[in-house]
Amino acid sequence: MHLFLLLILQATAAFGQIDPAHCRYALGMEDGRIKDDDITASSQWYETTGPQYARLNREEGDGAWCPEGQLEPSDSQFLQVDLGRLTFLTVVGTQGRYARYSGNEFARAYRLNYSRDGLLWKSWRNRLGNTVMEGNKNAYTSVINDLHPPIITRYVRLIPVTKLSTTVCMRVELYGCLWEDGLISYNAPEGQLMMPPGYPIASLNDSTYDGAHERRRLLGGLGQLTDGVIGLDDFLLTRQYHVWPGYDYLGWRNDSLGTQGFVEMEFVFDRQRNFTSMKVHSNNMFARGVKIFSTVSCWFKPRLIAGWEPEPVAFKTVLDDRNPSARYVTVPLNRRTAKSLRCRFYFADVWMMFSEISFQSEDTVLPTLMPLGLTSPVVKEDSSTTTTPVTAANPSASDPPDDGNTPILIGCLVTIILLLVIIIFLILWCQYVCKVLEKAPRRILDEEVTVRLSSCSDTIILQTPPVPPRSGHASTGPANTDPHYERVFLLDPQYQNPAVLRNKLPELSQSAEASALLLGNPLYDLLLLTSCHMTPGWLRACGGGYAEPDVTQCTPHQCFHSNAPHYAETDIVRLQGVTGSNMYAVPALTVDSLTRKDISAAEFPRQQLIFREKLGEGQFGEVHLCEAEGLPEFLGEGSPLPDRDGHAVLVAVKQLRADATSQARNDFLKEIKIMSRLNDPNIIRLLCVCVSSDPLCMVTEYMENGDLNMFLSQREIESTLTHANNIPSVSLSDLLHMSVQISSGMKYLASLNFVHRDLATRNCLLDRRLTIKIADFGMSRNLYSSDYYRIQGRAVLPIRWMAWESILLGKFTTASDVWAFGVTLWEIFTLCKEQPYSLLSDEQVIENTGEFFRNQGRQIFLYGPPLCPPSLFELMMRCWSRDIPDRPTFEGLYQALRPHVNQ
Repeated sequence: MHLFLLLILQATAAFGQIDPAHCRYALGMEDGRIKDDDITASSQWYETTGPQYARLNREEGDGAWCPEGQLEPSDSQFLQVDLGRLTFLTVVGTQGRYARYSGNEFARAYRLNYSRDGLLWKSWRNRLGNTVMEGNKNAYTSVINDLHPPIITRYVRLIPVTKLSTTVCMRVELYGCLWEDGLISYNAPEGQLMMPPGYPIASLNDSTYDGAHERRRLLGGLGQLTDGVIGLDDFLLTRQYHVWPGYDYLGWRNDSLGTQGFVEMEFVFDRQRNFTSMKVHSNNMFARGVKIFSTVSCWFKPRLIAGWEPEPVAFKTVLDDRNPSARYVTVPLNRRTAKSLRCRFYFADVWMMFSEISFQSEDTVLPTLMPLGLTSPVVKEDSSTTTTPVTAANPSASDPPDDGNTPILIGCLVTIILLLVIIIFLILWCQYVCKVLEKAPRRILDEEVTVRLSSCSDTIILQTPPVPPRSGHASTGPANTDPHYERVFLLDPQYQNPAVLRNKLPELSQSAEASALLLGNPLYDLLLLTSCHMTPGWLRACGGGYAEPDVTQCTPHQCFHSNAPHYAETDIVRLQGVTGSNMYAVPALTVDSLTRKDISAAEFPRQQLIFREKLGEGQFGEVHLCEAEGLPEFLGEGSPLPDRDGHAVLVAVKQLRADATSQARNDFLKEIKIMSRLNDPNIIRLLCVCVSSDPLCMVTEYMENGDLNMFLSQREIESTLTHANNIPSVSLSDLLHMSVQISSGMKYLASLNFVHRDLATRNCLLDRRLTIKIADFGMSRNLYSSDYYRIQGRAVLPIRWMAWESILLGKFTTASDVWAFGVTLWEIFTLCKEQPYSLLSDEQVIENTGEFFRNQGRQIFLYGPPLCPPSLFELMMRCWSRDIPDRPTFEGLYQALRPHVNQ
């Protein structure tokens, strides 16, 4: 029987944690499970536009909820929905009023307020602190907004936002699943900053906490410990885009909490529960002084007005000094009954970090997984779902079975184990089948639905042709096949049709200029693969793309050779180096046959390089962060190393792997020769090499503040508020100083006829004095993989930073670097909080370059950052000139920017 209970407990633990990626069930606005009485509003225009008509894809009444009168910018009209129970809310969908062709009112933006008790209301903010969500652009299109972070609530208010006086109407659906944990708040000490020498500062605060902050404690709210996002093994890495290191964890330092040696947290629940266990996801990176807790003691309170029961539940963990992986620690709570818990977690090392905490109780009902859009009945609380605990009042449940029942019990246990194995197999098989289906091109039912997916934003727009939505009631149950709620795919359906795709390319297919335009175009490569039914290997064999000088034109059965455009005004070595880093385009004179005597850098003893961490990797090599012992003395007088102030010398070491080909080895030596020519205060320099034996290594400078992208994304613009709250910040003068340094470094490269080809903030390193040095290995880092567009089996391209002629013609010049410099300036003055063209998918970015080529005024430009002076944004726009001669030179950019620094 004990084994049976253990199996049930393990099954609960395996599925008890909510996953936001799967918790996306329609909660009942469209199908009527949310009753009319549960939908209210601050006002309504007519009886026929009351809140009960605010149901997505429904046309009852006059087709939507409309607040009374014209909505003004200062108004706070709202639509309120009572979900009936605490709910983990992950997605909001909205429409305007269509009313069978007669309506055209919609909300272009809205805010979301929520409450767990109906009394205390909170405002939802995304992970960057923004409260306003993008709404609709017409009356019939559904807009689906993912909530990052998700919220735990019972009551929801949608508050339309407008900049002008206008009429607004809304239809709504909410998505999520029941919050079975029952946790409504936790109290804890505020998280702290971790400042390890040689590593980025980790801010281990609870950035999405929705309660109060008083006397360095978090009170009365929920946050990152209940958002379903599990921290990675390395706490400096994050699952979110453009957030600071340590974002996924709430962490504390032992000596900062006095002499108590523990972290005390309180948990309050919606009602009394019989707790079986608590799961705590904890970091265990012991090499940096982080371990799971050594012991935990939990006290119980049956009612909020009662005192704490004197007898705690204590649990001692088994510490692990060999496996640094983060892990869940399951703490048994012995079926103690309570409405509130107080737990003390005792330190096992200097730091303790949690990313998720969840609770299991015997009366928990787990939701059944369903696809988005299928109805899932709301589970009502019912005493019949409560499992009877084993108590003294029920002796038959606690007495051991007699020997006569032993064979029956063994048979039951074997049956249960077999059932669990079958269930696990079915789950794995379903996941595999879903992945296969997602990779296949699909049309979404009978209506042609266009999917626009923003690569960074949380907004997905499902567009349908301007026809009236289906009237009548939506079916309830698995038979519901409404196209608005089918699974969303990354690629627009129009790109799955080669004929349509061919029409998307510039309409000059018969001219020589158009042929040159198509050659080397990744979008055209995709067309070749789909229309010819060939593989990327075949395409390379026929020539084409960025790696080969011979380009092909294709028909379904033939492969014709033609003259290729020159990829740059200088001969190109390769787009990507053997270590995965970018490799400069340089004059052919510099990359002729190479021997050891051509390498001017000194040989450094490789045993004095102490590995710290891997920065990135490529096909044949890796980039490591190392500490170089005795390097200043080795380099001698005139060393390019800055004043270290007693800090260790950090260097980036590009290392060739043992399985590298002879071609890769030769390319690596060529790269050393190229790097050895660079000598500028704002360019990363080659310090020394290790080439006397394998593996071949080149040692370059590295800056202790890391790359500029990560540095700026962790900061806000300097203000009285940032000073008062000790928030990391930068000034406008700092941003201008950084811009001048980058222009100076690029001016130097241009003077040597070097073309960088991957200029971006991720490739700019900076030290403690904010000195910038341009580097080249951002391409190799997984952290920035979403910044690159990959053609199957071929080079990755930073298309959001590339000039139109680089994408369409494969032409890389100093002028295309100027274009990338303009995008880099845009990154700097947005503090790297957003990816360039974040509202466009990669395919749409490529399509936009065709608009630049056609030059018909339909091309999309980046917006002017609020921090950016108008004269500087005008300079950015000149960098993005369609005609190459109209772009400024780096000398001109440097001269234009330098006067701003001293203003």
